[in-house]
Amino acid sequence: MNIKGFTDNNSNIQTPNNNMDVSEKPLNPKKNNSGRVDINVLRSKLEEQQSKEFKKNITIFAFCIFLLGTIGVYLSL
Repeated sequence: MNIKGFTDNNSNIQTPNNNMDVSEKPLNPKKNNSGRVDINVLRSKLEEQQSKEFKKNITIFAFCIFLLGTIGVYLSL
């Protein structure tokens, strides 16, 4: 009985591109700028986002109050 292992199974698999240049290229060709970020710019963006969210919340709250008032007047008649 002859048992063959994985060592007898020699198959040379070659890839179509044996160039190392292709694999050495970075995925993102743009360089990452590690410049400093201005805290005032970040703060202004955050304040702008919060003001938009606050206006949206006030609008929803005012609509709910108006709806409850309208339902209360309708039910009281």
